[in-house]
Amino acid sequence: MVRRSGEVESMRPRVVAGVSGRPDSPAVLQRAAAEARLRGAELLAVMAWDIPGADGGGRHGVGFSSSLPQCRADGAERLRDALGAAFGAPGAGVPVTGRAVRGTPGAVLVDAVGAEDVLLVVGTGSRNALHRFLWPSVARHCLAHAPCPVLAVPPSPLRTALATARRRNALGLRLDTRELTGPGGV
Repeated sequence: MVRRSGEVESMRPRVVAGVSGRPDSPAVLQRAAAEARLRGAELLAVMAWDIPGADGGGRHGVGFSSSLPQCRADGAERLRDALGAAFGAPGAGVPVTGRAVRGTPGAVLVDAVGAEDVLLVVGTGSRNALHRFLWPSVARHCLAHAPCPVLAVPPSPLRTALATARRRNALGLRLDTRELTGPGGV
């Protein structure tokens, strides 16, 4: 855990999982929970949030003070939703702590690690050319700056196939369902 003043850090091993709230979050959380079970560790799920427009030259002081509590609450709600989607009622099978932290995802995750004996699990996300150009890779930032091992979980092949099918369908191209159902149909 990231220590605050007066807070005692757990002596149990830890696995930190980066949670984005995107469709790949359940896979990242499930893989992190599996790693935590193997190591006898606790799982710390971390969601980074920020005020919309606060990055990229937004004006921090004007009009944002009233939205700060709402943005914090939205980040915590997105984290709860991601944990629910990943584990549901049965739970993760390991102790899970969730933390929604204000900041950029890569920096928040590297700060949450805090020690070399921690495993950091992040998703690689969709990395098409436009996405790479507009947004920096959180996984690359973590690989470059984290003082611990980083496990980058790629998107599932089914998710990739569904995204490809949606793009083709949005362009009005013929949708080939064989990619989605496999040989022999459904």
